Amino acid sequence: MQKIKLTDLGLKDYNDTWSYQEELFKGVVDIKINNRKNNLNAQTPNYFLFVEHPHVYTLGKSGDLSNLLLNEEQLKAKGATFYKINRGGDITYHGPGQIVGYPILDLDNFFTDIHKYLRFLEEVIIKTLAEYGIKSERSDGETGVWLDVGTPFARKICALGVRASRWVTMHGFALNVNTNLGYFDNIIPCGIKGKAVTSLEVELNKKVPLEEVKEKILKHFTELFEVEFEV
Repeated sequence: MQKIKLTDLGLKDYNDTWSYQEELFKGVVDIKINNRKNNLNAQTPNYFLFVEHPHVYTLGKSGDLSNLLLNEEQLKAKGATFYKINRGGDITYHGPGQIVGYPILDLDNFFTDIHKYLRFLEEVIIKTLAEYGIKSERSDGETGVWLDVGTPFARKICALGVRASRWVTMHGFALNVNTNLGYFDNIIPCGIKGKAVTSLEVELNKKVPLEEVKEKILKHFTELFEVEFEV
C-alpha cells in the first residue's frame, strides 16, 4: 500500500504555498529523472497538503484574464490578490472557509491516467458530500463537482485544477464549506457563464466544522486510492 505524507498548513498565503508545492513536486521529479539516468529504482514520495488561503484569485495557464472582473485597485479594496499559475482550468477563487487539497502524487505509484485521477478526486468529494445528505455529480465537459446538473439551478460546490509532469501531480481541488460566496461575484468562475456556485453552509443552512469535513475527505481518499496517510 502506498503511503502519503499529510501536512495541514492551516491558513497560508497562496504564493508561499505554491512555492512549497513546487519544491515538493521538483523533489519527486528529480528522483524520477535520477532513477532513469542511473538505472535506479528509488521509491518516490507522495504528499497531500490541506490549506486555507486568504482571499485570492488564480487563473490557469489557458485561462482568459477577462474572466476576472476586478482591476488592481478593486482587488486591493477587497483584500484579495491575483496570480496567473501553471495548472489547468480557468479562473477560480480561494478564501477562508474553503478546504483546498493539493495532492502531490507520483501517478507511477498508482495509475498513469490523468483523466482517471481527476475522476477519482471528484469521487472523493461526491462521497464526502453524500455523508451530509447532498447528492452531487459530475457535469459533462466541466471538471469539478456540481449539484442539480442539467437544471436551471446547476451550481458548483468544488473546483478542480491540476498540473502533471512525468506523471507527478500538483495543485488539486477547492471545496466550498463555509466560504463567503460573494467573492465569486467578481469573476466568471472557471470561465463558465450563467452557472452559480454554492457551499456546504448554504446547502445545509448551517456552518460545518472544517476539521470534520477534512476527516471525511481523507477517509474516502484512503479508500479510493488505497493509501495510508502519515503525518
